[in-house]
Amino acid sequence: MPESSIRLFAALSLIILSLVNCMSVRWATRVQDVFTAAKLLALAIIIIIGVVKIGQGHYQYLEPAAAFKGTTSDIGRIVIAFYNSLYAYGGWNYLNFVTEEMKDPYKNLPRAIMISLPLVSFIYVTANIAYFTVLSPTEFGISNAVAVLFGDKVLGVMSWIIPVFVSLSCFGSVNGSIFTSSRLFFVGAREGQLPNILAMIHTKHFTPVPAIMFKCILSLLYLVSGDIWSLITYFSFFNWLCVGMAILGLLHWRYKYPD
Repeated sequence: MPESSIRLFAALSLIILSLVNCMSVRWATRVQDVFTAAKLLALAIIIIIGVVKIGQGHYQYLEPAAAFKGTTSDIGRIVIAFYNSLYAYGGWNYLNFVTEEMKDPYKNLPRAIMISLPLVSFIYVTANIAYFTVLSPTEFGISNAVAVLFGDKVLGVMSWIIPVFVSLSCFGSVNGSIFTSSRLFFVGAREGQLPNILAMIHTKHFTPVPAIMFKCILSLLYLVSGDIWSLITYFSFFNWLCVGMAILGLLHWRYKYPD
């Protein structure tokens, strides 16, 4: 598929999901529920296949001799690999952006984080183990879409379902980012840290339309870049820099104002 077609489809998806978020909070959350269910279903299929394969004795790529073949003990490269993997586990942080949309956030926010972090970690790690029951470390490393390659190898004529689920998962990630990040702009404007227009809400739909459209425009500008991996690297750096600064700030305030 031509690169221009991919970018056009991405832009269209951003605009449609932004409009959904502008129209109704309930619509946005329902869309998120559907996409999240699709993602979990795809991961469940992969994990179940992995369990079956292990039961059949297909775990040669999980043996230490094969799993660690060609790896390095260089601490710098291990740190970079660990840092890059954090991108997949960073969704918990976005819960903090939507506390005003939650019922009883003081109770439900900690509960959501404490449940989601171990659950997501377990699912992702288990899915990666399942991949290695079918794919060699070399195939795993060179594939641009590991789940799709996994489906091609084990699902036969039904392999098309994995790309569909992967696409729905991407839609869910985009929708979740629009829903949460727009609230960050909204609150920042309300606190006087961003232009006041971003603090406005729609009088009928009660959604932060200016903040959502601002988020959409920024995302469309990112499509100009031709290197998605550079975007992920830069985003991850600033994202975790902000998280680190927030943690240091919290520790400072707890020390300075213990009461």
